[in-house]
Amino acid sequence: MSKFRFEDLEIWKIAIEILDMCMEIADILEQTHLYKFAEQLRAAGLSISNNIAEGSGSNSDKEFYRFLNYSRRSSFEVANITMYLIHKQIIGIDWKSKMVDKLDILCRKISNFQKTLKG
Repeated sequence: MSKFRFEDLEIWKIAIEILDMCMEIADILEQTHLYKFAEQLRAAGLSISNNIAEGSGSNSDKEFYRFLNYSRRSSFEVANITMYLIHKQIIGIDWKSKMVDKLDILCRKISNFQKTLKG
């Protein structure tokens, strides 16, 4: 059975878990008519895994490294949105430990993975 390179990457698997959480929060946001926040969170969450997947198809480690940077930056965007939503009490503080801790782990793992590339 054929498989894409990114499917075996731990960072991609974690990114998909984060995307699932983003989608869950976005559903909550839509219930409170915060459509722009929902849209932005979905886009940023999807960008994390998309950039890992897209970068894994690169012809060079340098290019893959660059896409991993995009993924890390999108992780920070998701963290910022999550923190703001907690600050405004739109979502509960329990999301901080769920989402932000997972984002922190992912960013560290991306940085460690980047060190293995010949950038």
